[in-house]
Amino acid sequence: MKSTLSKGLLLVGAGLLGACAPVSPPLYYWGGYQSSLYENHKLGVTNYSAQIQALEFTISRAQAQGQSVPPGLHAHLGMLYFNTGRESEAREQFALEKQLFPESTHFVDYVMKAQPEAAL
Repeated sequence: MKSTLSKGLLLVGAGLLGACAPVSPPLYYWGGYQSSLYENHKLGVTNYSAQIQALEFTISRAQAQGQSVPPGLHAHLGMLYFNTGRESEAREQFALEKQLFPESTHFVDYVMKAQPEAAL
C-alpha cells in the first residue's frame, strides 16, 4: 500500500512539473493552409480564386499576429497566381519565398523555368 501511494505521489508530482514546463509558441502561423492544401489536392479542386483568397487570408492573419507563414506558402500562392494569369504577382511571391526561405531558391527557380515563356 505504501509503495502504491509513493508511486501515485510520484506520478502526480511529475505531472505537475510537466504542466509547469514552458510551452514554446509555434514557429509558423499555419491557419487553414494545411487542411485546405490537403483538401484541394485530395479532391482535385481547381477553384484557384478560392485557394488564392484562402492563402491571402492566411498571410494577412499571420501578419496581424506578428507571425511568419510556413515555407512553401508564398511559392504555392505564386503558382496559383501564374495559373490565373497574374504573372507579376506570381514573380513577387516567388521572390518573397526565396527571400524568406533561401533553401527554396533551387526549387523556385526550377518552377519559374517550367512556366511558359509568355508568362515570364
